[in-house]
Amino acid sequence: MVPHLITALTGPINELEQRIIDSMPATERWFRLEWMEHTPPFYTSVDIRNAGFKLAPVDTNLFPGGWNHLAPEVLPLAVQAAMAAIEKICPEARNLLIVPENDTRSISYLGNLVQLQRIFNMAGLNVRFGSISPEVKKNTVIELPTGESITLEPVVRTRRRLGLKHFDPCTILLNNDLSAGAPGILEDIHEQYLLPPLHAGWAVRRKSHHFRSYEEVTKRFGKLLGIDPWLIHPLYGHGSGVDVATAAGLEELQTLVDALLAKVRRKYKEYGIHEKPFAVVKADNGDHGMGVFTVHDARDLPALARRPRPRGTARAARAGQDFIVQEGVLTQERVHEAVAEPVVYLMDRYVVGGFYRIHPERGVDEDLKGPGAGFVPLAFAAGTQFPHLGAKPGASAPNRFYMYGVIARLAMLAASYELEATNPEAETYD
Repeated sequence: MVPHLITALTGPINELEQRIIDSMPATERWFRLEWMEHTPPFYTSVDIRNAGFKLAPVDTNLFPGGWNHLAPEVLPLAVQAAMAAIEKICPEARNLLIVPENDTRSISYLGNLVQLQRIFNMAGLNVRFGSISPEVKKNTVIELPTGESITLEPVVRTRRRLGLKHFDPCTILLNNDLSAGAPGILEDIHEQYLLPPLHAGWAVRRKSHHFRSYEEVTKRFGKLLGIDPWLIHPLYGHGSGVDVATAAGLEELQTLVDALLAKVRRKYKEYGIHEKPFAVVKADNGDHGMGVFTVHDARDLPALARRPRPRGTARAARAGQDFIVQEGVLTQERVHEAVAEPVVYLMDRYVVGGFYRIHPERGVDEDLKGPGAGFVPLAFAAGTQFPHLGAKPGASAPNRFYMYGVIARLAMLAASYELEATNPEAETYD
């Protein structure tokens, strides 16, 4: 399934698709050489936007939920990738401890945990769930509407290891983005593998660092393919310690937005694009209770300061906040007449599946996450592995999915650069 595109099936996006397909041997060799030098994140999901004239990632998640939204047909791909990843890390692994988010009330999130358990069971591991939530003081069984159940158990910390009562894992998989910070119970674990590492959490990670790494990756990849990196890279700016509740802070953010929109207008003029450019303002570390704010004009920004904030974030907002101002990439894709964007899932260095996130009540320039969103699985089982060489650009589902997979792998590679640069145990730093 290729979603309906408002744009005609001509122009830059199809030229890009043709260039990527024609360069497939060089592309795959390039990735292979990169993975000889860099370690991919254990698992990743990448939100991608197809504007018809550019295709770019807008968010890269290193603690992906949503595994339950993938098509059942791609389960073997995920199992094979899990086997490869575990074999590299701990070949003799028998037990895997998954540490979920502290808030596990969402039925959808629990379904995600069930699917992760299924994947790693099939990869040959005993899987149990260890909660670091202070509210989980005893084994808690949660029944799902599907008839399945999940048992959350309180973690047990010894001097150098983390586990459960009568369960000693070789590997600990975090499905918790640590947006509230890394708790001490996860620190100083030296005898087990903690995946992803603590510095992948939002206590350390910054979106601006990621997109700086992604910019570096796309410049090199663009040179390989002979394309303008802008076609696959969203421009961005960064503001540190901005207090939008003050006139000075608001003015600083407006200056950032104005500068970014001016750059985007120049690129639109260069390519003859008649859409109205926009910017997306986000917290630089996670969502920080702020979410995503779409801005077509810097004069719209005062509304940002007036937006209600969840409890617990007001003090941080007053003290100043780090923002990323990112080039908005509209989506020209539709599924079931709803605005859609592809989300690609990866494990180790492999594309294992994905879905379209759809939202019938939001526009082409809006964030599609949140209440009312739906999910339609992508047919990646056939799509990413076997592009149809010679097919007309824009007409082949496998080619479109392969292109999504290439962009997602570029974002994953950027994440590996990013984690290397912020690794507290590294001998050198960028």
